[in-house]
Amino acid sequence: MTTTLDRTASRAPSPGLPARLSLTPRTALAGRLDGAWWPRSRDLAAELPPLADALEGRWGRITRVLVNPDHWPVVPHKVADTDHVLHVGWFTEQDPDKIILLSYTTGRCDLLVIPPETEPASAARLMTAAALPGSILTAGGLMSDEAATGRRMQEARSSEDAWESEGGATPAPQPHPAAHSVVGARMIPLPGYMRVTTWRP
Repeated sequence: MTTTLDRTASRAPSPGLPARLSLTPRTALAGRLDGAWWPRSRDLAAELPPLADALEGRWGRITRVLVNPDHWPVVPHKVADTDHVLHVGWFTEQDPDKIILLSYTTGRCDLLVIPPETEPASAARLMTAAALPGSILTAGGLMSDEAATGRRMQEARSSEDAWESEGGATPAPQPHPAAHSVVGARMIPLPGYMRVTTWRP
């Protein structure tokens, strides 16, 4: 992917949908990540203002953002938010699947970045995993694990399809007995996307 590093561009945020975000609990044991972010595009100038606004209540005003340019076709030097400017930096040494946001009041927030084109079921798993309290998994590790999970699920579907095409029949799925007793992330369907809330013990 070719990345353009735009040192001067800034753009006013356009009104739109809120950031798709999953955060660890405030009192949780610190882990490698503070949650996950699922942007709708690879346009940082459009995606960063809603993210910064969503984080302000917990991390204070976000002033600086650090990314790896591998997944962003254009990296603007500055992005206009509602009433201030976000300064954007880039480092090729940074995990390409992570974004770092900095504020003067609370410090640093590290988020897994889920690619915009990710399937909703896969994104939901990643958002849940990234918000686990005290997790030692890195952003890249979570993405690798999810890729392996996706491959296993695809292989299982292929085997099932082959079995059915040879005359087998798949029994109707039965709910897992513990499916309704798990305390953890809740998925709330909202218009146009799925939002995964934080873990609540």
